Amino acid sequence: MPSLKILQPAAHQPLIAAENIDPEYKKQRLRVFLGIFIGYAGYYLVRKNFSLAMPDLVERGYTKAELGIALSGVSIAYGLSKFLMGNVSDRSNSRIFLSLGLVLSAVTMICMGVFPFATGSIAIMFSLLMVNGWFQGMGWPACGRVMVHWFSVRERGVKMSIWNVAHNVGGGLIGPLAILGVALFSDWQSKFYFPGIIALVVAAIAYVLVRDTPQSCGLPTIETYKKEFSPQYNESHEKEMSARQIFMDYVLVNKMLWFIALANVFVYLVRYGVLDWAPTYLQEAKGFSIKEAGWAYFAYEYAGIPGTLLCGWISDKLFNGRRAPATIIYMLLVLLALWVYWTNPPGQPLVDNIALIAIGFLIYGPVMLIGVQALDLVPKKAAGTAAGLTGLFGYLGGALFANIAMGYVVDHWGWDGGFMVLFASCILTILFTALTWKKEKTKTF
Repeated sequence: MPSLKILQPAAHQPLIAAENIDPEYKKQRLRVFLGIFIGYAGYYLVRKNFSLAMPDLVERGYTKAELGIALSGVSIAYGLSKFLMGNVSDRSNSRIFLSLGLVLSAVTMICMGVFPFATGSIAIMFSLLMVNGWFQGMGWPACGRVMVHWFSVRERGVKMSIWNVAHNVGGGLIGPLAILGVALFSDWQSKFYFPGIIALVVAAIAYVLVRDTPQSCGLPTIETYKKEFSPQYNESHEKEMSARQIFMDYVLVNKMLWFIALANVFVYLVRYGVLDWAPTYLQEAKGFSIKEAGWAYFAYEYAGIPGTLLCGWISDKLFNGRRAPATIIYMLLVLLALWVYWTNPPGQPLVDNIALIAIGFLIYGPVMLIGVQALDLVPKKAAGTAAGLTGLFGYLGGALFANIAMGYVVDHWGWDGGFMVLFASCILTILFTALTWKKEKTKTF
């Protein structure tokens, strides 16, 4: 899987004067972090546009089932792209890769809004959304490459948890941007092209701020700068690798990586099994109104922000950069919150809301931390591929199962059957994560 010449990693520069290294490192670390935060938030400006346009498409004669088929194109392509393009990102300049993916995704959404034929059939919409999902898969791996080159293992938990908030920021802005677009241009297609135009601006900002590696700025490696050398680290990890070397030497043979990839299937199943079905469950089983269920859904999503930040801090500060203990603690607490959410009788909405908020607070920590652990388990030059593998399992395993199979389970065995699936998923997440507990210290790169 060759990468284009334009994407080749930035060349290493001679070291700058010793007295300038510390101030320059601090300045560049702030810049690149802002770059990947703003850049990744930009990806979310052009990810959920179709969902916002679905009511308008229903008015034009499409059924919800048809639109659901079109929408699935994003998830399918995103899961595959995060893995395959993750490998390309490992051998690319993250500054260019991150910005290029956002530009291509933005252009795809602009086309969906500008050209009438783009929403003329389910097949065309499915195809364009698959294309968009593929470009969307370029964002996370590029940010992961930046993170492992500029931040050490013992600080990644906190830094990644803060960076992870970017998807909440971007996801929260798409609604107001869609409203503003319709107000400015007086057509529903602006839900596609107006956020796309803003995303192009964001891509330019990300390009200005991000730098590929410290060495490309005349700085030493992060390990040398922080004086933190993990057990597996050596100088060979600073050399670019071939696709075959990444796959064969560090990914396919890495049992610990496969364990957390399997754990990610069940983390995503819990995440989306609760999130996607919360409005229906609360209305059918707990007697919530549409408005009450909508606010509960909102609270679940945003409770994940402080929970993720705390989870990253715990893994860095209490467990010295180990991820498995924090993930297991959080999933045990998810089990407890799920039990309350399930067994609380109707008529006690406060308890249901607290339980749902607790699940949201807790589940996003492991979602984030499994991605961080994937980065920790391979050399820096294989980070995108490793994180892409866990993402592939999460989206094509857990997320799709939550969307499709959970409905089947609930139809045949009721909500009790659905909660049993969620309980089993929590337990399996804990078991697969526990398999990395002992070796995590010695296998960290």
